[in-house]
Formats: sequence, structure tokens, C-alpha cells
Amino acid sequence: MTLVASLANRALVRVGGPDAEPFLQGLVTCDIEGLAIGQARFGALLSPQGKILFDFFVIRGQDSFLLDAAATLRDDLLRRLMLYKLRAKVEIGPFDPRTSVHACWGGMAPLVDGIAVVDPRLPELGHRLYCRRAPQGKRGDYQTHRIGLGMPEGGADFAYGNTFPHEALMDQNGGISFAKGCFVGQEVVSRIQHRGTARSRFVQVSAKVTLPPPSTTILAAAKSCGEMGSSAGKVGLALIRLDRAAEAIAAGNGLTAGSTAIEAKIPKWAKFQWPAAAGA
Repeated sequence: MTLVASLANRALVRVGGPDAEPFLQGLVTCDIEGLAIGQARFGALLSPQGKILFDFFVIRGQDSFLLDAAATLRDDLLRRLMLYKLRAKVEIGPFDPRTSVHACWGGMAPLVDGIAVVDPRLPELGHRLYCRRAPQGKRGDYQTHRIGLGMPEGGADFAYGNTFPHEALMDQNGGISFAKGCFVGQEVVSRIQHRGTARSRFVQVSAKVTLPPPSTTILAAAKSCGEMGSSAGKVGLALIRLDRAAEAIAAGNGLTAGSTAIEAKIPKWAKFQWPAAAGA
């Protein structure tokens, strides 16, 4: 059954002009060279220290690129892009405000006056829709869908400016290209990748009762090992230190979020593993 959700928390930015592709290619974590019209990539703009300032979808249009980003950060993103513009021949600004962002999954919703792109992070997430007329279909809860698949989201699960791409699983969902040329923060990201030093990761968590709110401290053997992200009832996401959680589990001690006993698992689509101490 096809489900549709309006994503009112998203906003669109247009980057056009003859230098648009090399301009973005030198800034963002994903590789946009060779991106076909109507195709999307997921990526981010990092601080020089390698932390996520903005994450977004990059969609190639007929004559420009569209960035699908958090609405609360749209103006900050525009200012940051203008800061990097220098002499590049690019046009940067908000996209047509009549165009809204939607998601659909479980099938393709009928679409009028708009485009649909496959979510590049994970096929099960469905499509992103950009249209002037809301698509028809049964309403669904996108956040519950996203959380159920174990996909973290900036602003909901982690604070911008405080999180490395590896922690947010961007090395797992195609959000980082390790083969392209330089981008802002690349040195730090490459170091984490090659040294295998991503100790904290988002994982899925579950409980027998409703999970506590975001930022609730997670304890392993009475020691802090992370904190809660967003949740939907008894299922949620949490950023945890894998080694500390693994040691506690191996010793027969469970994890707790506040006073709530939780179980943790790696999303099935992710390729990283628990440290050996967990026996996984």
C-alpha cells in the first residue's frame, strides 16, 4: 500500500549557473559529477573540523541543482554557500516557494506538476517528491517509517555542528564519497575512515514500554555510553559508544535509557559490526 507524507520541515535551495557543479563538488561530501537529471544524492556540508553543519539531498535539474534541506537551516545554508561563492559563476537562492516536499513509500503516488526521485540512502525509504500540487494517497507517518528502518536524521536525532558523518551513518548510506576530490572537512572524515576510529554510531533501540525523549542518557553498567535520539513508541534511535555497550552486554549487563531497559541492534542495512566483546 502506498503511503504519502508531507515534509513541512524541509525547504529547497537552488544552485545554478555555469559553475554550479564544480562549486558544489568542491564543498559537499557526496559525488555529484555525472548525476543525471532527476537523480538525487544524499550528502552534507561540513565544518573544517569535519562535523555536519547541514545535511541535504542534491537533485540535478534541467539547468541547476536543488538542495532539499532542513527548513530551520535554510537561511543559514544560503549564507554559508554565499560565503564560499567567491568568484564562482553561481546563482544561489531559495527555490520556488510554491514547491513543497513530500515522501512516499510502499509504491509510487500519482504525481501532478512535480518530480519524484528515489531516496538515495535506502530503497525502502521510498521516494522524495517535489511538487506544486500535493500528491494523492493514504497518509502515512514518515518519521515512524524512517525510525523503523534505522535511518538517523539531522535535527531530530543529532545536533548540527556536533556530529561527525560516521556517527550519523553517512559512510553507510552513501552520504560520503571517499573517491572524489577534496571537500570541506575531508581530511578529518578520511582519517576516521582509514583509521577505523568511528567509536560512536547510531543504532536502533527498543523497549517494552514507550522510550524516553531525545537526549536521555544511555547507561551501560552504570556508565554513560550515549544518548537517545528520536523514537516512535517502543522503537527508536540512539547514538552510543559501541565499545562501551559491547563490554556491558558481554558482561551480562543490559543498557538503560534513563530508567528504561532497552535493547540495541545495528540497522540491517548497515555494514559495521559490534566490537568483538559483544560476541557479534
